[in-house]
Amino acid sequence: MFKKIALGTLIFLIGACNNEVVYTPKPRTYPRIIFPERTYQKFDKDYCNFTFEYPTYATIRQDRDFLNEAAKHPCWFDVVIPNLNGRVHCTYYPIKDKKHFEELVGDAFELVYKHNIRADYIEDYPFKKSKDVSGFVFNFKGPSATPFQFYLTDSTQHFIRGALYFKTQTRPDSLAPVIDFVKKDVVNMMNTFEWEE
Repeated sequence: MFKKIALGTLIFLIGACNNEVVYTPKPRTYPRIIFPERTYQKFDKDYCNFTFEYPTYATIRQDRDFLNEAAKHPCWFDVVIPNLNGRVHCTYYPIKDKKHFEELVGDAFELVYKHNIRADYIEDYPFKKSKDVSGFVFNFKGPSATPFQFYLTDSTQHFIRGALYFKTQTRPDSLAPVIDFVKKDVVNMMNTFEWEE
């Protein structure tokens, strides 16, 4: 009898010990993003006096009004990236004099640092392509409305400011791959930028 009870207990214990996997939380995942092929085309609109290369998967939309008012210059435009729900908003100003140039630079920094409320960190560094094209680049870390901004100038006649925006909630972790992809295109815009006289 004892052997039967011991054998029954042993079979029960073996049956209770199965090879089930112990479940642990799955690692965080993100939606799969299919990035377009990276090719470029030349920006040469007659309402602006400069050129640069922008992605072939993007379109140019001229701003005719800004916040329900007429745009301050016909060379205000967006580089719209519909597949990635983003845009680079660009505003151009002809420089009147040295004081006006200093105001434009001050405004650019002021607009950047308004994002300090939401951004964890803002990294700024100078950019210089040539003696005629230089400026500043601003990288934002954290849930700010924009992850990247810049301005370019020749410091005597021309000033352009650009800001990258995405039409979605600001979730830097899930947007990180898209931001990195588009930043490379914006940097290419800056590296191919040239003033026309």
